[in-house]
Amino acid sequence: MNTEHIDACDPRELSDFVGRWCEGNTDAFERWQAEGVLTSDEALAIDVPGWAAGAGDTTAEMALRGARNAYLAAIAWRDLMGVDALDTVLDHLSELADQCIDYALSEAERAVAERHGMLRDRDGRPVRLIVIGMGKLGGRELNFSSDIDLIFAYDGRNEPEVEGDLDAAGYCRRVAQRLIQLLSTASGGGFVYRVDTRLRPFGDAGALVGSIGAMEQYYQAHGREWERYAWIKARAVAGDIDGGQRLICTLRPFVYRRYLDYGAFESIREMKSMIDAQVARRDSQSNVKLGYGGIREIEFLAQVFQLVRGGQEPELQDNRLRPTLAKLADSGHLEPDTAERLDTGYVFLRRLENRLQMVDDQQTHDFPDDEAERDRLARAMQMSDGEALAAETERVRSEVHALFEQVFASPESKDRAQASDREHAALDALWKQTLSEAEADDLLERYGIEDPAAVRQALADLKDQRRYRILEARGKRWLGELIPAVIVAAAHTDVPERSVRRTLAVISEIIGRSNYIALLVEYPAALSTLMRLCGASEWIADCIAEQPALLDSFLDPRQLYRPPRRAELVTELAEDLAAFEILDLDQRMNALRRFTQKAKLQVAAADVTNAMPLMIVSDHLTALAEVVLEAALDMAWAQMSDRYGEPRLEDGRLAPFAVVAYGKLGGLELGYTSDLDLVFVYDSPSEAATEGGARELTHQVFFTRLAQRLIHILSTATPAGRAYEIDMRLRPSGNAGLMVTHIDAFARYQREQAWTWEHQALVRARPVAGDEALGNRFVALRRELLAAERDPARLAAEVRSMRRRMREVKDETTDARWDVKQMPGGLIDIEFMAQYAALAYGHDCPELVIFTDAIRILETMESAQRASYDDIRTMTRAYRDYRRVVHAAALQGQRAMIDRDSRREPERAAVADLWARWIDTPADRAAEDGGEAEGQAG
Repeated sequence: MNTEHIDACDPRELSDFVGRWCEGNTDAFERWQAEGVLTSDEALAIDVPGWAAGAGDTTAEMALRGARNAYLAAIAWRDLMGVDALDTVLDHLSELADQCIDYALSEAERAVAERHGMLRDRDGRPVRLIVIGMGKLGGRELNFSSDIDLIFAYDGRNEPEVEGDLDAAGYCRRVAQRLIQLLSTASGGGFVYRVDTRLRPFGDAGALVGSIGAMEQYYQAHGREWERYAWIKARAVAGDIDGGQRLICTLRPFVYRRYLDYGAFESIREMKSMIDAQVARRDSQSNVKLGYGGIREIEFLAQVFQLVRGGQEPELQDNRLRPTLAKLADSGHLEPDTAERLDTGYVFLRRLENRLQMVDDQQTHDFPDDEAERDRLARAMQMSDGEALAAETERVRSEVHALFEQVFASPESKDRAQASDREHAALDALWKQTLSEAEADDLLERYGIEDPAAVRQALADLKDQRRYRILEARGKRWLGELIPAVIVAAAHTDVPERSVRRTLAVISEIIGRSNYIALLVEYPAALSTLMRLCGASEWIADCIAEQPALLDSFLDPRQLYRPPRRAELVTELAEDLAAFEILDLDQRMNALRRFTQKAKLQVAAADVTNAMPLMIVSDHLTALAEVVLEAALDMAWAQMSDRYGEPRLEDGRLAPFAVVAYGKLGGLELGYTSDLDLVFVYDSPSEAATEGGARELTHQVFFTRLAQRLIHILSTATPAGRAYEIDMRLRPSGNAGLMVTHIDAFARYQREQAWTWEHQALVRARPVAGDEALGNRFVALRRELLAAERDPARLAAEVRSMRRRMREVKDETTDARWDVKQMPGGLIDIEFMAQYAALAYGHDCPELVIFTDAIRILETMESAQRASYDDIRTMTRAYRDYRRVVHAAALQGQRAMIDRDSRREPERAAVADLWARWIDTPADRAAEDGGEAEGQAG
């Protein structure tokens, strides 16, 4: 800021209003100068009641006007001298309005009570009018010469009655009318504020004052989109402040929808179009508030994100604009540079608006035409002359408007593949079913659709379903825009027909949820992403159809195609769960599911676009499951300990509990649809009791219920789906065994009773959540058990027997196709050979029992010279290839199968040959065949 220029400018030269006040109030002006009120760095102390009390024997109207003008002059002086920053100026202006309203309300209540008696509830307590400030007053962002938007209400819950001849509604109406009169009637001192009450229910046609209950009913039944926008700024400013806050909280679900509300874009666009039309009619493009690139565009841009996302992100429920911009940047909804540029533009335009109005205390927003007035305004803005100010104003407004258009441009004008007018008309006719079959087929074929009849049928089915028929007009209009866009976008996908049909299947499932249809209309890039992913994976399409909230992930492709790392997962999940009370299990379970589904979708998006190798896909899915397990365990523990206290050891430490993963999670090979195979262990006296709860449980019972609660949190179906299916059959004694096992009992079972297949399963077991020390103890026990010396021949026979039984039950191989998992020489054969190696040779090669995944066990066999390089290379290459096939099939919702004459046949045969050499030796086969023959003969 150019302080030399400021020092040279007397505010009276820049503001006729300030000059008149100083001239007419010499004593007050000189006193304030002497006290430093006009120049102190400390905030201006506004005291309307004190000023009015010092005004002597005068009317309330005159006292209010005197206070208002005096403090406005002080605010203007300090602003023009550069004492206060913009936020401080706006806060002073809002505080002045609050005090004037409160003073006027007290006077109005006194006057009405003198004539009609007090309004009291049935307990005898006075009932005050609720005054809600809307707009800039509500956001504490009032400009210098502003109207104030007010809504009046009262709390009717406790049967308020008037001592005299009015009912509660009549009493409150009289108070509100007197309040408006005190503030807005012009007199010798002017008016205090122009009061606008048209934002109330039903506008001018509605009651001036309503009860909280009546207002809640109105907004539930009749509330319109622009009213949601208006209530973002609502703030209780006078009277019954607690009642006002209660009213605002009551209406919060109306303002901030629970779901992501992309329909708000169209509503805001319509509101902006109406304002633009008014501005054009008035030839007011110089209006820095309503014209292009003006203050209103910045407000719209911030507040549409609040309407869209505020229900799911409570931190966006802020009635102030600048903090909202900062939060939008922090949460990633706006680029930090964009938010900063909008904020800078807002500061400039609000300062300009205030200095325009300070000239003569007039409610103007128009940049002056007169050259002398422009030069004076430039001096107030610390700029050299009017020409420089005009150029800077144009630059700021152009930048703001460009940023606004990036968000609010209509779908037709956004950067998407556009059909010609003729082609667009044809696509519209296709949706309206006014084309002949031949014309429709020809049109679809031009967009790469190989089976147009199937797509025609899908469109007909979509339009024929009940959910479409009962759609409101706006929802049908959105679909009318979306369907042609789907066909156009198909031509830019690798598999147009598959992309269209699966996308239409998703649309069919979400057709009644117009906010998601609006998202795809408003964000063409999101539609393109949806079609690309649907074309690549039926599993992804099914996931989105079941949980449309995943569509929100498509708004930022950079994040969608870059799955978060483990540390980022932990942070993001903690932030999601922090939005809900720690014991609000339903909400936290839904948040857990939304987080899991979103993270899986990010992995799948990177997978199907070849942005991530197979092994990394499993690593991400495994890390995700571990993070979710740990969070779910914390949730379960919080629930249990709140009710039953905590299990503690004699030394006061928490009794240890650990979650052990088997199967694909244990082997770091998790897939998109994998169950979690879990075993629970603990280490404390089973009969010891919990401490600190309303009811005691033994440790055994506590941990059993803890495990049950954990399974419930993960696997119960909620409106957000399931996090994971849980399989407990690998615990000691299977389904007949205890839910949780003491670590010592687990060790005894594994040493004395476990079958060979249970030791095979133990090869892929590892701790994934819970107490770290107990987890380490499990790791040591696992290595001890796996390293026990075994008879290789007997072990091979048992492995072979188990493999045969599994193949009999699960192998879906046909004459034409192999089952990749179960076929001879398939994926399970390789896993069994790795497990055999760990069990057969772990006693004298301890490196073999360190790892839980097949690849590293096999590679350890080669490094320990227990197998040849060529054999291990054959198995590991085949294993990776098979897993790619399984992954790809899972993404298409299919079983992994390959043709018998495929290029993989030599690979399969080589693995089968290794099985024969490692597990299925000729001598073993002969002995086994003989045994089976004897059994059959017997």
